[in-house]
Amino acid sequence: MSQSHPDQRSAAVKPCDPVWSDVRAQADAIVAEEPALAGFISTTILNQPSLEEAVLFRLSQRLDQADLPGGLIRQTFSRVLESHPELGEMFRADLAAVVDRDPACQRAIEPILYFKGFHALQTYRFAHALWKAGRRDFALYLQSQSSRVFGTDIHPNAQIGRGIMLDHATGLVVGETAVVGDQTSILHSVTLGGSGKESGDRHPKIGCGVMIGAGAKILGNISVGDCVRIAAGSVVLRDVEPRVTVAGVPAKVVGLAGCPEPARAMNQLFGSIGSETETAAEE
Repeated sequence: MSQSHPDQRSAAVKPCDPVWSDVRAQADAIVAEEPALAGFISTTILNQPSLEEAVLFRLSQRLDQADLPGGLIRQTFSRVLESHPELGEMFRADLAAVVDRDPACQRAIEPILYFKGFHALQTYRFAHALWKAGRRDFALYLQSQSSRVFGTDIHPNAQIGRGIMLDHATGLVVGETAVVGDQTSILHSVTLGGSGKESGDRHPKIGCGVMIGAGAKILGNISVGDCVRIAAGSVVLRDVEPRVTVAGVPAKVVGLAGCPEPARAMNQLFGSIGSETETAAEE
């Protein structure tokens, strides 16, 4: 009885991608439940060879317009993905962040198909790679299109880590020299901006695991430490030490962060940190 050579057997086994398998299974379920969406789901998910290709295809769909058709955008994104395979890891980390932290997200397929915060973030990632490659105008074009389509304005030179959730994302502004650490959650109408007309390094540096509430404004070349909670509507104008909660206009320390990972907990209620042991000294 003949046996296959080990190399032949290995070549016949396709790499296992549990995330992509789950997304495809969810796509099949949508087609069965909503036949009217069958063409959209098949084109966007089922006809794509990988999660990475599905993401860039969906982005090119949404960014398509007459002056730069989606097909040309997709070709550019494909070349960027070839030279920056680490983008696939970032897609997956960001996708996992949304599934983990957004109670409105029930399936991994939803951010890929529908969530403009996820779409805006991945568009930024392509624009950032193009900016770093010296393709300034294409990167700025993508920034402009993202602003028009998704309601966000993220400069392509900003540095944003992985495992990021942009919840709703409408009205988000991230300046040119801003830095955002890994595993951070940012709600809508947040500004990471400058404090005047100064040039050079002029935008905030956000640590890892930070939760920034809706409408918060963080202005100037200041540092926000790891695992900080910034209350909705706060205006942060000075450095913030790690693992505290700040609130107000201007923002002040009102207590500890309340948990080891505020960006994952997404707890925005002050009542949960009201114990005397968590009260920080007033400035």
